[in-house]
Amino acid sequence: MADFSPMMKQYFEAKKENPDSILFFRLGDFYEMFFNDAKTVSQELDLTLTGRDCGQGERAPMCGIPFHSAEGYITKLLAKGYRVTICDQVEDPKAVKSLVKREVVRVITPGTVLEGSMLDESRNNYICSVCRSEDGVGLCFADVSTGELHVGQVESIGDTRELTRELVNRISRFSPREILADSRVMELTELADFFRDKLQASVQCLGDGTYLLPRAEETVSKQFGGKSLDELGLANSHVAVMSLGALLDYLGRTQITGMERLTEIELESNSAYMTLDLNTVRNLELIETMRNKERKGSLLWVLDRTKTPMGKRLIRAWLERPLMSPAKITLRLNAVEELVNDRQLLDELIEQLTGIHDLERIMTRIVYGSANGRELRALCAALQKLPGLKYVLDRCEATMLCGLNGQIDSLEDVSGLIDKAIDENPPFTIREGGIIKKGFNSQLDEIRSDMSGGKSLIASVEARERERTGIPKLKVGYNKVFGYYIEITNSYKNQVPEDYIRKQTLTGSERYITPELKELENRILGAHDRSIEMESKIFEDIRHRVAAELNRIQQSAKAVAALDVLASFAIVSVKNDYTRPTVNVSGKLYLKDCRHPVVEALLHDTPFVPNDVDMDMNDTRVAVITGPNMAGKSTFMRQTAIITIMAQIGCFVPAAVAELGIVDGIYTRVGASDDLSAGQSTFMIEMSEVADILRNATPGSLIIFDEIGRGTSTFDGMSIARAVLEFVHDPKLVGAKTLFATHYHELTEMESLLPGVKNFNIAVKKRGDDITFLRRIVRGGADDSFGIEVAKLAGVPDKVIKRAKQVLNDLESSSGGEVTARRSAIRRREEPVQLTIDSTDGQVLQKLRDMDVNAMTPMQCMNTLFELNSMLKN
Repeated sequence: MADFSPMMKQYFEAKKENPDSILFFRLGDFYEMFFNDAKTVSQELDLTLTGRDCGQGERAPMCGIPFHSAEGYITKLLAKGYRVTICDQVEDPKAVKSLVKREVVRVITPGTVLEGSMLDESRNNYICSVCRSEDGVGLCFADVSTGELHVGQVESIGDTRELTRELVNRISRFSPREILADSRVMELTELADFFRDKLQASVQCLGDGTYLLPRAEETVSKQFGGKSLDELGLANSHVAVMSLGALLDYLGRTQITGMERLTEIELESNSAYMTLDLNTVRNLELIETMRNKERKGSLLWVLDRTKTPMGKRLIRAWLERPLMSPAKITLRLNAVEELVNDRQLLDELIEQLTGIHDLERIMTRIVYGSANGRELRALCAALQKLPGLKYVLDRCEATMLCGLNGQIDSLEDVSGLIDKAIDENPPFTIREGGIIKKGFNSQLDEIRSDMSGGKSLIASVEARERERTGIPKLKVGYNKVFGYYIEITNSYKNQVPEDYIRKQTLTGSERYITPELKELENRILGAHDRSIEMESKIFEDIRHRVAAELNRIQQSAKAVAALDVLASFAIVSVKNDYTRPTVNVSGKLYLKDCRHPVVEALLHDTPFVPNDVDMDMNDTRVAVITGPNMAGKSTFMRQTAIITIMAQIGCFVPAAVAELGIVDGIYTRVGASDDLSAGQSTFMIEMSEVADILRNATPGSLIIFDEIGRGTSTFDGMSIARAVLEFVHDPKLVGAKTLFATHYHELTEMESLLPGVKNFNIAVKKRGDDITFLRRIVRGGADDSFGIEVAKLAGVPDKVIKRAKQVLNDLESSSGGEVTARRSAIRRREEPVQLTIDSTDGQVLQKLRDMDVNAMTPMQCMNTLFELNSMLKN
């Protein structure tokens, strides 16, 4: 180290503290990287690799980026799995004559990003801490960009497979980008694989000493103002405290400042929310589509009409955590109903919400000391919307809307301070000057007067010198190397006065200075530097004053987010003709003319065929649904589950009438694909998921089984399907409401064997070899899967279709004619009956043909229908 330059010694000291991350070392207007960091960044970001003398007679590999555009480069490095340490200048280079002092001010990891340009405003950016002990597993999730903090605990489960499944479901709900874990958690191999492969999160195994309880208790108490664990609600959650303590310790080491942003703990309780495991969220396409992982085509895509970033994040959280309390659901439904019934109120509310910026993330940057003038103006613009929002809410009657109105602080003092102090169009950085408004500080105005007066003096010097020398094109310029100078073209060199001091020769001109010009330069530049210094102090003071109002602003931001989501529910409900559901604890599930909200939204010219659902805990607890593929069984079952979720998040639902008893969990087994990397076949995955459902479902759950048992031989599959059906039907074992779609028509006999089992099928119209899916669910079991007809509909070549019919006939013949008789009976039942049309019928038909239904009013349609009916009767 003795041979290195002082600056490089600084670099090595910072690098020693953070050896596992790329060090961004501030030199002037650039962040520089050296040695292996430089090689890595050059390769990963396709930047030029240069070198710098480092004091050993050799050049260190070096790579640099402008500091003002660093966010884009950091984003790319984080996406590639790297961590970035920021070592910044903490002294003004102009104020010191020796080496500028530099310190590590922050370590940026995937879970600790604060910058808006590096984050998706529609979703939270969580970091997770998880640890395991004999008592169970502690879980902690924090979004440092919004200040959210969730803490929970999973009680000890002897079966590691079941424990892993529960942890996967809990953690996937938050989808953290970064995970901290102890060694005992990483011993759960399937969980560790899930972290990396499915979540694609950055994973760090922290030393077990980080998770010691005494150390964690001290860290947690210090963070929350000396409160005891009992006061924080964590007295009986020691392993959760360990995970929280480790997370706070990690954030303290990486963020350096701003930890005061984490002010509240939200305790996670499974009993408060409906259980939605990872498979259900995926199968029902709540957040994104299964195939393309896109937002469009998901339930979130249909429901999200929010206007603010906070609302976009909250609606996702509500969707992933449906409520279990009828009282809380009713509060939300009452609020949505008032907005639906009062369109003017809804329109005014939307108008006030539009344009409110991300209060939560802007406040985080203010608290961390990294917000610039533009972000303060954005905060001001958002806060100026709050008085108008409160005015609109003043006439609301729904309890929740009134409560949110009371939670919103108009914050006119804060917005007034920013508006008075910060220029409407502030520069990107303070160093550019002009961030503080004229008139806010008299001393600053005096200094600026010197600056502007100095500029006018320079202009007067230019005019006077032109007159004195007789050189018409003489001009006074400025650059950072020479300061102010007089430039004269070569054609006038013979007229240059003797008191001019030549400073630089250019191709077509010469540059000079004079004692008078240097004196003016010192005066003007000194005023500029003093102005920037004073502006910096004023700006920092304003930022601190705004940061001190964190709790008021955070409380208002939460209320705005909730209002935004409720308004979004109301917008969608009005637009799509949704109905308020009745939510209670009856155990019923009654839906009249229900529709699939996503499929309906994707249909443009084709109307969605609605269906009814009528289930309870007694007579119709299990619905066995048969019918051909593509006829709509899966859509019907999914829409039932989705409507249940919509009701329990407090949204209106796509149905004419809806009464729903609270469902404590939805479990789905819908489709599967081979997981070759894990050595699991489709059938193995299917059976694993079935086993999980049978272990975890309760009488209060809703289960969807779609074609289980088809991944193996017919008799094995049918046996498994029947055994599963009997298991979920039995009140002593599960007894949950279940929708059971199957191609095993033999299972329809269960209706006569088990009370509470009812048969349903998808109505199909068959004419010859052609079939039409009517999309209607009707009572009774289907006698035919119409497999060959569906194959024809899908475009399978005619030659294959004909051969399939021959094979089917052979099989039917060998089965003693039973299948043939059954299929013939179906065909006879579905063949159209030839009607004899008399003259009156012909007149009716002709009148129908001549009608333009689109041009008729509803009353005209009714009158015409009455007329036609009378003609046929007479």
